[in-house]
Amino acid sequence: MAIRRVLTLWDNVRLVEEDAVILRKVSDDVFIPSDHVGKGQIDDLVQTFLDRNDALGLAAPQIGINKRIVIFRNKNFDDSHWTKNEKDYEVLVNPRISSARGEMAAASEGCLSCPDIRVEILRPSEIKVRAYDLKGNKISKRYTNFLARIVQHEIDHLEGKLIVDYEGTYYIPRERQDFFAKIMKG
Repeated sequence: MAIRRVLTLWDNVRLVEEDAVILRKVSDDVFIPSDHVGKGQIDDLVQTFLDRNDALGLAAPQIGINKRIVIFRNKNFDDSHWTKNEKDYEVLVNPRISSARGEMAAASEGCLSCPDIRVEILRPSEIKVRAYDLKGNKISKRYTNFLARIVQHEIDHLEGKLIVDYEGTYYIPRERQDFFAKIMKG
């Protein structure tokens, strides 16, 4: 098990093209049942996520693993109650959204791979996801409201899609506006 660096589209001074190539790639399925390599990749994702206090979720491509694996908090979204025990998060292997319904809701989203910005994104308020759990069992789960948003955000990463790909309003800190104006022109 290894704690890995989170890949980003930019750092403090430039676009990070080598990270962008990985983040923009569509992820491959994990072989089920997972072999030693697959289990190691899942363990790396879990350990990297649990090592952080600033994430609601993390997808394998964000740590350089081009596989369809996501992890996310399923409750206790504020840091003061985040215990990091196994009941506080879920891991989905090869997740696919099988249906989306409910009211479309807009909310501001941030992303570890797009630091310093937030984007207003419109998403369905209810989704159903088919995936495998850590034991290789097929599962079908329904997520609603804020948790549905988190799951959709993480599954976007598996398709090479990031918050900057949405046409919502961008929120950029005043002290970073010159930097973003410069990189967006390039």
